[in-house]
Amino acid sequence: MSHGSLLIKHHLNLAYGLSLSIVLLMIVASMAGLLYGATIYPTDELFQTFMPNDVVNLFIGVPILLGSMWLTRRGQLIGLLFWPGALFFMLYNYIAYVFGIPFNVMFLPYLMLVMLSTYTLIGLVASIDRREVKQRILGIVPERTLGGILVGLGVLFTLRVVGVMVNALVSQTSIASSEFSVLVADFLITPAWIVGGVLLWRRETLGYLLGVGLLFQASLLFIALILFMLLQPLLTAASFRLADVVVVCMMGMICFIPLALFIRGILLH
Repeated sequence: MSHGSLLIKHHLNLAYGLSLSIVLLMIVASMAGLLYGATIYPTDELFQTFMPNDVVNLFIGVPILLGSMWLTRRGQLIGLLFWPGALFFMLYNYIAYVFGIPFNVMFLPYLMLVMLSTYTLIGLVASIDRREVKQRILGIVPERTLGGILVGLGVLFTLRVVGVMVNALVSQTSIASSEFSVLVADFLITPAWIVGGVLLWRRETLGYLLGVGLLFQASLLFIALILFMLLQPLLTAASFRLADVVVVCMMGMICFIPLALFIRGILLH
């Protein structure tokens, strides 16, 4: 497949430029967190949460965004479908940073990453011919299965956020900054899983594009969480929790297996 045969309505030069800016800014922000973590993350709780996550961003965030762009540049459909998911992953990640880190010199870079990810995502999705995407992957994507998975995960995560918030209000207890930031990210991003899942379930044209990208993002979040849980006890004073790793791995299979089948279908198509 040549680059010209990709399902594009508008040139992607701006999306490439903005995505490269996201990569560069993310590298700078992550390196700053690793080198000056004690200053940027002033409490043990924040340090144990966000410093290992900076490593995750470097080893997962950077490669998956660059990889999606590279595959798209080479005319690979799978790169074009995964690129929005990679941007959703960045957006989710840095929403947590914006709401979790005390106001300091890194607030502006984190906010810029949220804004750049949002604008790039909107522009990229608008540039892709959704009808042609549907025609190209029709029969490869099990719409009801993937749609149901996304809706189920979206409802589960949303209910968890509401439950934690309500419990904190009723019991008059505070929520740790790091946990609160993740709750905000879940509350703002995971409803997109519900919307994308419903659209894919109904076989709407936009659902094929968003559904695949969101499944990729959900898989990346589970992979990132597993890596985070393995790195945290190595880089900080946090203890290793094997049971939690096993549970997350099992939950992640809900996304990993259908994603692997989809990738196989695209490569063999």
